[in-house]
Parts: sequence; C-alpha cells; structure tokens
Amino acid sequence: MRGYEFSKFIPRQIQKGGFDELLKLFLELLNYTAGDAGEALAWMNELDKQYNLTNDDYGMGDFIDELKQKGYLNEDNQNGNFSITAKTEQSIRQSALEEIFGKLKKSGRGNHRSPQSGQGDEKNAERREFEFGDSLDQIDMTQSIHNAQVNHGIGDFMMTEKDLEVEEMDFKTLTSTVLMIDISHSMILYGEDRITPAKKVAMALAELIRTKYPKDTLDIVVFGNDAWPITLQDLPYLQVGPYHTNTYAGLELATDLLRRRKTHNKQIFMITDGKPTCLKEGTKYYKNSIGLDRKVVNKTLNMAAQCKRLKIPITTFMIAKDPYLQQFVRKFTETNGGKAFYSSLNGLGEYIFEDYIRNRRKTVR
Repeated sequence: MRGYEFSKFIPRQIQKGGFDELLKLFLELLNYTAGDAGEALAWMNELDKQYNLTNDDYGMGDFIDELKQKGYLNEDNQNGNFSITAKTEQSIRQSALEEIFGKLKKSGRGNHRSPQSGQGDEKNAERREFEFGDSLDQIDMTQSIHNAQVNHGIGDFMMTEKDLEVEEMDFKTLTSTVLMIDISHSMILYGEDRITPAKKVAMALAELIRTKYPKDTLDIVVFGNDAWPITLQDLPYLQVGPYHTNTYAGLELATDLLRRRKTHNKQIFMITDGKPTCLKEGTKYYKNSIGLDRKVVNKTLNMAAQCKRLKIPITTFMIAKDPYLQQFVRKFTETNGGKAFYSSLNGLGEYIFEDYIRNRRKTVR
C-alpha cells in the first residue's frame, strides 16, 4: 500500500545577491516604471543601499552585465540608455501569470466545473466520483485502483463503483475576449496606483490564453478621450494619460473587433474606476466630469444594450467604491445582462481569471 513519509520542514533563507532573486525584483519594478529600464535600475540601486540586496561577491554592476548577456537588456552605447527586450516583455507576462494564477489555485474560490454533463472534449485537473452515464474512457484507472486499495485493503483486492474516480472534462469552446482598460487620469488619482494592477492582469490573461488556450483570441483596448487597440508588446509601456473616460468609444471599438471573430463565445471584460465623462462628436469632445452627465450616460447605456442584442456580455470590474458610481454600474449591467464585480485591486486578477475560465467552459448551442 502506498503511503507518505513527512520530514521536518526547514525553511531556506533566500540568498541575497543572486541573479534570479534580483531579476524578480527588476521585472516587478518594470510594471511600475511603464517599462523604463533605466528608472527601474535606479530604484534597484536605492533599494540596494537601504536593504543590501547585493553583496561583495555579486554587485549591481554584475547584475546589469548579466541582464545584457542573457538577453534581457539592451544598452545604447552612445548615450548609455537601457531598454528591455522581447525576452523581458515575455518574462513580465509570465511572472504576472504565475502570481495571479497561483493565487487563484490557492484560494479555491468559486466553482470551475462546466454545467454540462456527459462526455466533454478535453480533460482538466478536477476529479469526482463516478456517476451513471459517465463514459469508461473518463475513468482514471490508476487513481481508482488506488482508492480500492485504500478502501478495501490489498489482501483480497476488490473494486466497487464507489472506488471509481472520473476525470472531469471541459467542453471545448473557442472564446473571443476583448479586455478594455481605462487609462483616464483618475486611474492614478487619490494616491492609488490602479493602472499597474490592470496592466498586470492584462499581461497575465494574455499569457494564459497564449499558453493554455492558443485557439482563443484576446484583443486589448484602452480608452480615455478616445479608444484604440494595443498589442501585447505595448502593455509594459502603458501609462495613464490626461484623459477623460469615453466608455462609449471603448465599447464601440470592442464590439467592432468581436464582430470580425468567427467564434460563438464572445465577451468583453472592462476594468474601470469611474464614470463615463466624455463623448466624441465629430472632431470635438463633449466632456463633463461633474456627477453623472445624462447625455454621456444614456449613450453609454445604449451601447450596452446593443452589445446585448449582439449576444456580447460585458463583465465590469469596478475598482472604485463610490456609491453613485456603483449605482451606475448596476444600471449598466442590468441593461447589458452581463455581470459586475466590485473588486479590490488585490483581488482583481483572481476575479478575472475565474470568470474567464468559467465562461470558457460554457457550451454555446
């Protein structure tokens, strides 16, 4: 019979001055400096002075040299400026994925199983007891035999229906997602950095889709006074601008992008911290940041209703707590038939990942 032997856990002290430890810090700082390698390294030097990140055997200069040798950093020899490489951009996305997806797996929050019963298309990591109607190829024989040994012993081996364990199946549905990120000035107001968590979530979601669901599509739209699409390569360098919030333009562009996709499942994820305050009329901008402007709100709600007619649900991730703004989000969600999460910045990534995976496992008939 199989068993486990546990030994005493002795925590390992993190060694200072190693490349891997410094690289993690460097990648994290790049999120806050909008991809400015020089500024991130300057911060690292200040942190090194305060917390002794390096030692006499491995200094910050050694770290910079190794960054260049391993393809993470380019240096302009004429003016001495540093810039990050495509390898670094990919590493930032991977780091964000590990951070957010790791939290999601640890939290255990939510039910990730498909509501559909019967045989699916692709296996996932979840297990359950055998139920009538399950196909034989879903049975995990290795684990089922193990269960029988544990339940009945190995002297007189036997297996019953209760010993059988089934590998849960996902229905293979292709999903097209547009992630909308608010880059209006309010995303950095009031002493709170809201754009960095939004960027990190976008990079992690993109990396998840690229590695685990490569047939799915993800478009990223940013919106301020106007709305425009950005690429994965643009994400580390994304900054908030002196913009108002033209939610209508963002939804209009997101809908247009999804119309071109041939998949059945289409959805919009919108990360925002405020109310719509801007519309573009011809070449001019109509702006009103005081309260909820009826003209701006009504046009935005009309766009939400249009998305509903096109069967495009909108999931709004609201990262502000003002009651009148939450009231607008509730009305917006009711008009679209979508969902809203009133999320803290710390929980934003887990909410979006959970909702993305749950939506993907729904079969559209």
